[in-house]
Amino acid sequence: MKTLPIKTMVVAGLIAVCMIQCSKSSAGNTTDNEIDTTGQKDVRQIVFADQSVNRVVIADVDTKNVVWEWSPATSNVAPGDVKWFVNMSDAKPVYNNKYILANASTGGVALVRIADKKTVFYAYGGNGNVHSTEVLPDGNLVIAASTGNYLMLLRMDTSALPYTGYTKKITVNDAHNVVWDKKRQELWTASKNKLYGFTYNFNCAAPDLTLKDSVTLPASGCHDLFSVYGKDSLWLSTSSKIWAINLQTKAVTEQSALARVKSVSSGPNENYPTILMQSIDTDQQWYNDKVIDLKGNTVLQLAGLKAYKGRWMLVNSFSYDGTSEVRVCK
Repeated sequence: MKTLPIKTMVVAGLIAVCMIQCSKSSAGNTTDNEIDTTGQKDVRQIVFADQSVNRVVIADVDTKNVVWEWSPATSNVAPGDVKWFVNMSDAKPVYNNKYILANASTGGVALVRIADKKTVFYAYGGNGNVHSTEVLPDGNLVIAASTGNYLMLLRMDTSALPYTGYTKKITVNDAHNVVWDKKRQELWTASKNKLYGFTYNFNCAAPDLTLKDSVTLPASGCHDLFSVYGKDSLWLSTSSKIWAINLQTKAVTEQSALARVKSVSSGPNENYPTILMQSIDTDQQWYNDKVIDLKGNTVLQLAGLKAYKGRWMLVNSFSYDGTSEVRVCK
């Protein structure tokens, strides 16, 4: 066997040591480069609507580090409009994990580019306690406002901030959620003890919804509605339980008796357990600093976090077609 020269062996050893140390250092840093915006890496990250300081954060489950943060107060949101973003109420990855769609109870709705944290769109959705927002196939948005009892359509327009253009309200009592169904070309929202399905008119200038059908649910007090990863089903949280709605059969089955659940999110395998945000109590502490699974086990806990909802940073193929570019309907 041929022996390498001593000098060559020393250099090789130094390179190996450097590679190990660099790898360790990289794992401990909290930089935006660690964010998986492709949905392809085996990185377990959760995006939170955090009410502690009115922000959106992405946290890594394994390192327990916050790796990304958007705060309207430090972004390109106008100072006078920051008040729209008090008590963040939802945050979800959209556009192939390149953007975050967020909203707040005081009416703010924002589309934020992860790469540079730029707010490319924001608007005021009214004082009806905005709980959820969804992207429609042409780029327009629809929001759900619970105490306002409405869904509201907004045209996607990135040319001026804030958006002050066309809006259209559709009455839905206690509206808490909106989910686009790509397969059926239908918008779902759960309210009281009903699941409603709306068709969309795909009119860029004047977007509108028309009620198509409804499903009677076995419980009332609907809160979160979100796609079950990889299945033709929806998660639903109500006042006292968690359900799964099979959209082919319309069967609704109980999944957990955990109460006060504000959000449900699942993943492709056992490394991504179904995660829940459960409020601490029913009074004023409707947030939590930890994410749990369906059995109540802690998946991630972060000191100081006051998260209302938490969702896996995974590409949502139930609702979206995989485009990474923001669509502006024209």
